[in-house]
Amino acid sequence: MVNAVAYLRSLKLLMEIKTAKLLDGKALGLKIHEQLSTKIAQLQSKISRPPGLAVLMVGDNPASATYVRNKERACNKVGITSFNRHFPTETSFNELQEVIHNLNSDEGVDGILVQLPLPPHLDSVALLHQIDADKDVDGLHPLNLGRLLRGEPGLRSCTPAGVMRLLEEYSISLEGKQAVVLGRSILVGKPMSIMLLEANATVTMAHSRTQNLQDITKNADILVSAVGIPELISAEMVKKGAVVVDVGINRITDDNGKSRLIGDVKFDEVATVADYLTPVPGGIGPMTVAMLLENTVKSYQERG
Repeated sequence: MVNAVAYLRSLKLLMEIKTAKLLDGKALGLKIHEQLSTKIAQLQSKISRPPGLAVLMVGDNPASATYVRNKERACNKVGITSFNRHFPTETSFNELQEVIHNLNSDEGVDGILVQLPLPPHLDSVALLHQIDADKDVDGLHPLNLGRLLRGEPGLRSCTPAGVMRLLEEYSISLEGKQAVVLGRSILVGKPMSIMLLEANATVTMAHSRTQNLQDITKNADILVSAVGIPELISAEMVKKGAVVVDVGINRITDDNGKSRLIGDVKFDEVATVADYLTPVPGGIGPMTVAMLLENTVKSYQERG
């Protein structure tokens, strides 16, 4: 009888344990691909050519090679022509600069992307500055970042734009909410904070020098982690009912030599506290690619 009571109590406890709803970036990414495919077919009848995306890769970084292949497959799927160029590691700044200038003037190319990271001898910032801002589909050119800051139309940084689109898809209100962004990179953290501000959230940025981090994250209605530290965020750091967006992509290898991708968030733990949570993989990664394609089509439409 005692065992039966204990079992029923345990069963009741398990039933009361909540699990966060998944913010499914993979599903939304596929939906956006379908929409873009339809849009391209309609525009192509007027513009008389498909949109074009040039991706430049320097060196033999395996992760970069995988990302480039994924982008090329996504382009082919929606009807964007890929102009991918792979350069040896020793390629000079001047050689790449000339290639970019030629692509800037190529009427068949609507988007240009330099795959990062670059070899140490190349100045990535200076190289990105060579891209025509209206073809900067990564949204990293100073002109596009300035447009974002001023709230003017322009090409937006893909990853933070993907986060915003995913939150919108699930009708998650941001107005008046406390949002915390972990990470201050120009790629994610800084533009992410500005986009959340633009949506009328109250934004706090945290980083590697932030003190009492848990006190800050615990107050967040919306928590975005983009620091690249595996499983940094535990359940104790998350407010009950929060929306948690995991931008981190970290590859770890177990004792058997098998590798897998994990995020900045302890998924199983945080899922019992948060209302919404992105998986890794399958969360923000597909959204980043979807926004890249959308930026390319936007440039194509405006230039056509």
